[in-house]
Amino acid sequence: MFRFILRRLLTFPLLLLAIYGGAVLLVTATPGEGLETGEKELPPEVLQQKRIAYNYDRISPVDGQIQPVPAWERYFWIWPKRLLWDGDLPAHQYEDWTVVEIMRSALPVSLQLGVLALALAVMLGIGVGVISAAQRGRWLDHVSVSLCLIGISLPTFVVGAALLIAVGLWLRAVPVGGWGRPTQALLPAITLALPYAAYIARLTRSAMLDAYAEDYIRTARAKGLPEWRVLLDHALPNALLPVLSYLGPAAAAIFTGSFVVEKIFTVPGMGTHIVESINNRDQSLILATVMVYSVFLASFNLIVDVVYGLLDPRIRVGAKAT
Repeated sequence: MFRFILRRLLTFPLLLLAIYGGAVLLVTATPGEGLETGEKELPPEVLQQKRIAYNYDRISPVDGQIQPVPAWERYFWIWPKRLLWDGDLPAHQYEDWTVVEIMRSALPVSLQLGVLALALAVMLGIGVGVISAAQRGRWLDHVSVSLCLIGISLPTFVVGAALLIAVGLWLRAVPVGGWGRPTQALLPAITLALPYAAYIARLTRSAMLDAYAEDYIRTARAKGLPEWRVLLDHALPNALLPVLSYLGPAAAAIFTGSFVVEKIFTVPGMGTHIVESINNRDQSLILATVMVYSVFLASFNLIVDVVYGLLDPRIRVGAKAT
């Protein structure tokens, strides 16, 4: 198991470098550099100053002439150094803000919303899946399956708008937007959690039904164990394995924020900046948000693999054998 974790840690920076390289290729293939603001064209002198400030051009120390900066140097040395080491890489469309400042203001909001949404998704999904499997073929199982199908099929903007109108406007139970109070996080967290909860419920139900057909379940029942012990101690741990595999990318998607949910409820998180950076062709902000998402995705997949190995002894044996 230790060797497995070590190999994954060693490949971690290579994976991030490959993702960053692919993002750079996509950004450079898009027309424009995102330096223009508004509909009016900037004067040549102002545009030239911005090109120098954003490292597209530089003044030669030899003859004082303006010369272009090679793309590989800008994307793979200057910008990463200014972002990670100096912290002064500016966003193209936010001249008074650096990328680091934008991340510091937006990422904690998305993380807070993501923690709440992920907790709701896991609790609701596993709970509904276990109840549905335990009540297989009964009316509660049919209701659970139908609700899961609806939760997966409905887009988040429909769910969010319905909750906003029904709970926020009609019932006036919670605020309809903004951020800062616990009640303001409730509706966006529920909206963000419902599709993931529905998918987790279906995974849990399917895995529980597969576990019920195994010999060790019949052995546990033959020993006279109560049904709830058979359910929780024997069937559920194995049924959680596919759920754990799904939680890696799901947690990364939740934690980096959903731009639809954040737009509906005016949450100042990562999702808003992701959309605005793409619309504005803000190359520095695009690359930064892509790397934040990639770090979360790779990290959560690594954590899921480790937990998977702890729950399933066959993974540990396979790791030792290699």
